[in-house]
Amino acid sequence: MLKLYVLMLCLFPIVVCSQTKGTLRGTVYSEEGQAITANISLHPDNHFVVAESDGSFKINNLFEGTYTLIVNHLGYQTYEQAIEVTAGQTTRVEIKLIRNSHALHEVAINDKRIQDDNLISVTNAAMPVSIITRKQLELMGSRRLDEVLKEQTGIAIVNNIAGGNRSVGVQLQGFSSEYVMVLIDGQPMVGRNGGSFDLSRISVTNIERIEIIKGAASCLFGSEAMGGAINIVTRHGALQAQGLASVRYGSLHILDATLEGETPFASNRGEANLSANFYRSDGFNVNNRYQTSGTTVPPSDNYTLQGRGRYRLSKNTTLGVSGRYGLRRSIMTRGYSNDVYKDHMDEGDVNAGAYINTTYNNGLQSLSRFYFTHYTWNSKIEWDNGALGEQSNFLQSIFRLEQQFAYNRISDLSLTGGFGGALETMDDQALGGVPSMKNGFVYGQAEWRLNTKLQLLGGGRYDYHANYGGRFNPNLGLTYIPISFLALKAAFGTGFKTPDFRQRFQVFTNPLVGYTVLGADIARTRLLAMQEAGQLSELRNYTFNKLQQEGLQAEQSNTFNLTATVTPSNSWQVEFSAFYHHIKNQINSFQVATATDGQMIYSYLNLPKVNNKGLEASFSYKPLPDFNLSIGYQYLISKDQSVKDSILAGNWPYYNLRNPATGETFRSEPSDYWGLENRSRHMANLRFFYNYSPWDLGLTFRVNYRGKYPFEDANGNYYIDRYDTFVNGFFLFNASIEKKLFKKHLALQVTAENIADYTDYLMPGQLGRVILTGITYRFFKD
Repeated sequence: MLKLYVLMLCLFPIVVCSQTKGTLRGTVYSEEGQAITANISLHPDNHFVVAESDGSFKINNLFEGTYTLIVNHLGYQTYEQAIEVTAGQTTRVEIKLIRNSHALHEVAINDKRIQDDNLISVTNAAMPVSIITRKQLELMGSRRLDEVLKEQTGIAIVNNIAGGNRSVGVQLQGFSSEYVMVLIDGQPMVGRNGGSFDLSRISVTNIERIEIIKGAASCLFGSEAMGGAINIVTRHGALQAQGLASVRYGSLHILDATLEGETPFASNRGEANLSANFYRSDGFNVNNRYQTSGTTVPPSDNYTLQGRGRYRLSKNTTLGVSGRYGLRRSIMTRGYSNDVYKDHMDEGDVNAGAYINTTYNNGLQSLSRFYFTHYTWNSKIEWDNGALGEQSNFLQSIFRLEQQFAYNRISDLSLTGGFGGALETMDDQALGGVPSMKNGFVYGQAEWRLNTKLQLLGGGRYDYHANYGGRFNPNLGLTYIPISFLALKAAFGTGFKTPDFRQRFQVFTNPLVGYTVLGADIARTRLLAMQEAGQLSELRNYTFNKLQQEGLQAEQSNTFNLTATVTPSNSWQVEFSAFYHHIKNQINSFQVATATDGQMIYSYLNLPKVNNKGLEASFSYKPLPDFNLSIGYQYLISKDQSVKDSILAGNWPYYNLRNPATGETFRSEPSDYWGLENRSRHMANLRFFYNYSPWDLGLTFRVNYRGKYPFEDANGNYYIDRYDTFVNGFFLFNASIEKKLFKKHLALQVTAENIADYTDYLMPGQLGRVILTGITYRFFKD
């Protein structure tokens, strides 16, 4: 039997390479009959050619099967057609491109029909979508995902101090990190510190693009996407064997080293890529005011290894696999007066997935995929005298199976749907035995183009959770183009999110900051036991009595979004957007007690009704093909409506407004209520991107502004008012310059971040000025 396997392995390349292949020929021209030198790509085998000056093109060595032909050229609508290639024959096509008055930027190919690993595309979401391209990422010179996202309109990066200052989360249109799903190639990432997914864990190495949905995306991606989704698409689809080696070094002894390699095989019938990244930093201290030694941004060593591959088994079936391994190790020294200790933490994740994608003769496309992710978090406190303090060990795993379908053969109508289930397990020494969580889901969506001016999109998703029952979430989107340069969009969606493990069962103590967090399901029992043992100096009856014996309630949201896009020419575009999010039972943390040693004790409660509402505006101007200027602005109001109601009703403790500096007390008014913590009213950005092609020189300059935002309730009346602690508004200035040499094989880059060296002890994760120099060499055939 072993000899037979060896023989089959030896004969396989011969069989593959000896198959009779077909040819595709065609011509591309405009409505006026002029030849166009357009870009032509053929998927899923990723063939790519550029049409000749007479508009003709030819692709040889095609395996028999059904392909998707994509043709695009700046200033024209993207052309798409299903092509049937027959072995030993030549297929001929004629392509007429139609001018597109909305083509401000080059078209990004991300239609769901050309993705072989995911039939769900963010371009089919009802909510607003923005895309960060690979070119932008390279010019910015950013190293980690949080550095990229903090420069985007409507997105704020926040530190979760409960995560030991190591958790760098994202805030999207007022939604905190718990409500924003982070995915890699359409698969959700796990491992959250206090609810925040730490974006600094993700290197931008090997990223092709970043897709951002603002608003309820739970119809497509599930309950955690109640506030939006960030999908990281890794690089794939190599047209030739190539590689990359890169290293950057600079301030804080930051070292960022990357190795990448990708190659097609079997005449582009298959492709594989692999990338490895090492990143380290000495950390940084922004708290010299109170912290006598150590850092607030942890020193760390980060290791990332990821890859993916696919192979076309037959003319209609593709098999693919992907994997990722990440590890971060850090030891943070901290000192307050004479108390000095080391805070150790190791954090790792392993992700693996496989899929099989089949297109049937009737046009139905089926994709089956399995996904596994495993996250570990281990920490310990080591005092200066060698004694060990608090130790925590946390392990989380998810097994997920999903079946997707897509059908696009009906004229002007495309359908997407699917179903699946997931099993989530957790092991935490502090929690003891915690039951596993099971959920199932089914979803469907239709996109209907009624005419050239009107398009409808609608669908829904039903999620069933073993502990919280089921919930159906519909969504609806409408696009209307009354005139060629104006597009109007309206969207409505709902979301549903169940409490996670930590919100229900967490027992976490941070001796550095001086607090303990108890999950809502166990808080009452633990607090009563501590009170009986004389371990509490204060029990806040108001919040204690609000803890529900049955635990937290599931959260629900309704999202509305209106967008107007004006594109008078290919040079500039203006977009205005208004959004409104209503969240029922939003989960928030509150202090419930104080221990006799001064430790503050927190737990989680549902806020009855929270509203996030605001405006976004963006302006993009492209006077030259290689120069782009963009400006973005967001205005946000995020408030708990029940606080306003309590102030109007005169309920304790909301009726009281006290100035802690003078001791004066006033009667509260609804206008005294600022809103939820960590939300800025005003955010803005300004960006210049310039690429001077004759010199292969790229320049960027970016300015980001975040207005003041509340840090904590300082006067003890349970809501944020003008006498509480705020973080002042600030500007961050970033710039980069890149020069390419030797036919773009070699790139030299200098990046400068936070040029003005702005820091604030209330922002423990914000680095001071960082200047890096880098060199990159790309291996490819000219």
